[in-house]
Amino acid sequence: MAENLVIVESPAKAKTIGKFLGKGYTIVASMGHVRDLPKSQMGVDIENNFEPKYITIRGKGDLISKLKKKAKSADKVYLATDPDREGEAISWHLANLLNIGENEKCRITFNEITKNAVKNAIKSPREIDRDLVDAQQARRILDRIVGYKISPILWKKVRKGLSAGRVQSVAARLICDREEEIEKFVPEEYWTIEAKLVQKKTKASFDAKFYGTATEKIDLKNEEQVQTILKEIEKDTYTVKKVKTGEKRKSPAPPFITSTLQQEASRKLGFTTKKTMMVAQQLYEGIEVKGQGPLGLITYIRTDSTRISSEAQQEARAFIKNKYGEKYVPEEVRVYKNKSASQDAHEAIRPTHITLEPESIRESLSNEQFKLYKLVWDRFVASQMASAVYDTVAVDIGVSKYLFKANGSKIKFPGFIVVYIEGRDEETEDGNENIPVLMEGEVLGLKKLDSKQHFTQPPPRYTEATLVKALEEKGIGRPSTYAPTITTILARGYVEKEKKFLIPTELGKIVTDIMKNYFKDIVDVKFTAQLEDKLDGIEEGDKKWVEVMKDFYGPFMDVLQEADSKIGHVEVPDEVTDIKCEKCGRNMVIKNGRFGKFLACPGFPECRNARPILEEAGVHCPKCGGKVLIKKTKKGRKYLGCENNPTCSFMTWDKPTKESCPNCGNFLVRKLSGEKALLKCSNDSCQYSRRQ
Repeated sequence: MAENLVIVESPAKAKTIGKFLGKGYTIVASMGHVRDLPKSQMGVDIENNFEPKYITIRGKGDLISKLKKKAKSADKVYLATDPDREGEAISWHLANLLNIGENEKCRITFNEITKNAVKNAIKSPREIDRDLVDAQQARRILDRIVGYKISPILWKKVRKGLSAGRVQSVAARLICDREEEIEKFVPEEYWTIEAKLVQKKTKASFDAKFYGTATEKIDLKNEEQVQTILKEIEKDTYTVKKVKTGEKRKSPAPPFITSTLQQEASRKLGFTTKKTMMVAQQLYEGIEVKGQGPLGLITYIRTDSTRISSEAQQEARAFIKNKYGEKYVPEEVRVYKNKSASQDAHEAIRPTHITLEPESIRESLSNEQFKLYKLVWDRFVASQMASAVYDTVAVDIGVSKYLFKANGSKIKFPGFIVVYIEGRDEETEDGNENIPVLMEGEVLGLKKLDSKQHFTQPPPRYTEATLVKALEEKGIGRPSTYAPTITTILARGYVEKEKKFLIPTELGKIVTDIMKNYFKDIVDVKFTAQLEDKLDGIEEGDKKWVEVMKDFYGPFMDVLQEADSKIGHVEVPDEVTDIKCEKCGRNMVIKNGRFGKFLACPGFPECRNARPILEEAGVHCPKCGGKVLIKKTKKGRKYLGCENNPTCSFMTWDKPTKESCPNCGNFLVRKLSGEKALLKCSNDSCQYSRRQ
């Protein structure tokens, strides 16, 4: 008997949807894209209105044959790819391959993979949205033209294997410009004076900071100025001049959008943007929950809207009232403003079932899935809760002709902070927590007077979190592009990550300088943001994609020809090490290869000696006593291995610690187990372990 065919991207999504639709439906996965532009050539007919030449992706032939066979025998075909531009384009390609008519109502979308959402989508299929497809096609062709036209110039002028991209080049520029700011920064001296004061009747002490005089703020710029003030005030009386009490209300942060999820997962969980999106996709597509089968746990993850459906809001309010009490429910439903440029196609990222508390399904989730789900759940619940209320106090304290200030706050009602507090990229001072009750005219005792010299600091380097924030604020890229952009500039060797900071390499600086000097528009923040707006205009039906391409292509080709003729050969200096080549005695240099950095002799081709860079872990092998090295797989995953490999087979994925095993003396490794770490002996024959 013929059935309805539903095509999605992944097996996980197919499994989750299959649970809801049951008999009469066959759900299959396309495994992502099925067609794309060819890698071996441009694949765009410039003269024929930028007509793309799509080919079947290598390895997908058998899958497409099976899809065609199933589609031919099906009563109805539904295309249920992700609800965004890229998903719409995948459905369009599938429709072309499966000979589905242009006016056929075959497209279904849902913001969350729940029974109601899927059933409702099946009831109201629509035609494929060509505006969405055209917007995605324009982005793909723009990126192809930029990459395939500029990259060969970089190969010829700098070195093979380099690439330029429309969004990646701007991201690399932001990082390089920040590094230049840091290098040019001239620190300025400044001082602070802090008095530790004590209330005489209660003996309670608190800190107050030097402000200036009653009429003006004084900036302390040098030690001489500070010493003059200290002499005037150290033996004088400290008197309370003014006490101002008040109440401060703090509202919760809005529910997550793609960029804020990536930022917060970086701050709180240490996740890269790539890992965040990978784990979030798993939570969206469906997790096998014990006793309930496959469930999509969060709503669609590529969004820049903070909108929440009224149904979800009411469910959240009922849940909060039941779990935390009525006073934790705000009087009015919380509505958050979107950025002016945001697309409101999707809701914010939230749990699909608020009653599925993270701890209740923990055993069904991996450690990473649990952490990210808890982050999304906490943020959403907090976003719908009452404000936190603080009692505040601001005190002015006079001494001689000068003024000190002390500020304090104390929680009166915790509100949303019982669930969640937003992370910060930089530490800020919130003032004293405990200032005693002071009266105007009260004389205070001086316990200690401190003066400190400081220097202004350069702007901090970007982290993945702060770079995503900058890209979003400047209108560079869209929710789906942040993670691949950062992954690309790291993979190309334009940027390195040191701890959590993104630092441009010499190669990154050289390529960025070339782009700034010869392709100003491509790396211009405003130009790129305007181009993103034009792509949005195509999606909204306000612009035609071919016209956008024509407006871009003419000026771009003029710049390209000029750059090709003017750019001379650029030598990228190799980083010289103090490691001697054992074959010819030269100092070896660091080079970049397919699998990362390695040591090579600069005497190539006469001397072809090369070897991996060995990073010692600082511990000895529990099997043979040799040095343990930090190594990498071809995919970049780090592990520990013995220097005597392959003679010695010791290896572990776990992180080494400086602690020794109390039983056998070998080093302990740190193994994640749930939220807590498990310390265990690196020697497999020793069974010692303990919770950290």
